[in-house]
Amino acid sequence: MPDYDAFAAFDQQISWNMPASRAQTRHFSVNNAQFRHGLRQRLQQTASRLGTIRSERSNELARRMTLVPPFEAADSATATLATSRSILLRNRSSGLKHAASWCDRNAADEPLRLLRACPRYAPTDLISLPGAAERLGVGGIWIKDETRRLGIGSFKGLGGAYAVLKLAMRHVERRTGRAILPAQLMEPGVRAMLSELTFSCASDGNHGRSVSAGARLIGARAVVYLHHGVSEERAAHITRLGAEIVRVSGDYHDSVEAAAKAASQDGWIAVPDTVGPGEDATACTLVVQGYSILTDEIIAATMGQQMPFTHVLVQAGVGGLAASVFSHGWARGLFGPDTHLWIVEPERSACLYESVQAKMPVRLPPGPATNMSMLECQSPSLLVWPIIEDLTSGYITVTDEAAADAVRLLNEGISGDQRLRVGESGAAGLAGLFRAAEEKDRKRLGLDQSAKVLLFATESPTDLSVWSGNQ
Repeated sequence: MPDYDAFAAFDQQISWNMPASRAQTRHFSVNNAQFRHGLRQRLQQTASRLGTIRSERSNELARRMTLVPPFEAADSATATLATSRSILLRNRSSGLKHAASWCDRNAADEPLRLLRACPRYAPTDLISLPGAAERLGVGGIWIKDETRRLGIGSFKGLGGAYAVLKLAMRHVERRTGRAILPAQLMEPGVRAMLSELTFSCASDGNHGRSVSAGARLIGARAVVYLHHGVSEERAAHITRLGAEIVRVSGDYHDSVEAAAKAASQDGWIAVPDTVGPGEDATACTLVVQGYSILTDEIIAATMGQQMPFTHVLVQAGVGGLAASVFSHGWARGLFGPDTHLWIVEPERSACLYESVQAKMPVRLPPGPATNMSMLECQSPSLLVWPIIEDLTSGYITVTDEAAADAVRLLNEGISGDQRLRVGESGAAGLAGLFRAAEEKDRKRLGLDQSAKVLLFATESPTDLSVWSGNQ
């Protein structure tokens, strides 16, 4: 079992004086009919406003969110798509057109400097799976094991925690008029200033844990908004870190909207991991920049070898991790024009697949839940969409059954491979590779004996009561 008391080494040095009430759950209820009416109005207004600008460049994407398919036909259209999506391959551009500082060659330097101040930071393992490679008929498979990251059990530990620390430093620098070092966040005078802060976010589970861990580390308050599809076990992982939970009706993106509204009204610091139309991308930029550490660790593990992988499969919700891995890896020479960069999504929640088909970001209507709950998102993050569009060469969707099978295979060890205890979302990449390997025309996918595949075990099990590894 992962140790959910993230950054616990600091607990021996710091008295949190956390009121018990802050760790209690309160519920935010919204009249369902009223809520859906308001949501529909907002989406219709947005679609109307955006209908004439479909050809604008990606620097205008913050104004280009719409609803596809129409709200009234959502259920039947979603069900049809969920059983018929084929693997989608694209001729991508020759390189990264939309480079940004949060994904350039040096993107990981600052996050690593801050997170090294945490005693729990250590690079996670890059594990070879020769048994799986032989079974699938490829030259090699490696999986980046994020299941023990920072005691949180997910790559998300790199993003939310870094964003909180960086935003906290900026707050102190504004208050004092001087720059500070990461270690100074632990000084009594600085901590007194930070104790006045509240950081908030929406989450399906793991991002909330990361933000809460970062806030707890510096003695600040955290409030995490969860939609009703988030299980009580996942919520409990967050409250163990001292955060307050607010329950919101609707889906993930409804919780994102509720968190943003509350932060604006109450003067809190919002730390989202996605960006919607017209929203401030400052904090989300820091979240995604934190993920770049993961790519630098892969480069170190491969001894700086240029383009050691032919295929890279990254599972995606709003697309933050995929964009970070693809863009920062491209900037560092880990990937190149001949590298297959594929995104894997749940068939029940494939917003990136549908967005690339529509040639613009779309928001999917509500549909059936998926066991890949950390990937259950209805629209891409507009911050990362231009990079997804530039660099992704393939899109694969997988069923819940395929994800469950991949969990069991990793848990048992494939043909003698090292056993890994991974959640359904964390196993989605392997499920996508299995699906690709079943294609009749593997040649067009480049999956032959020379293929070298990189996968990501992005999370440990988040809800053991329904974990497929128990079955």
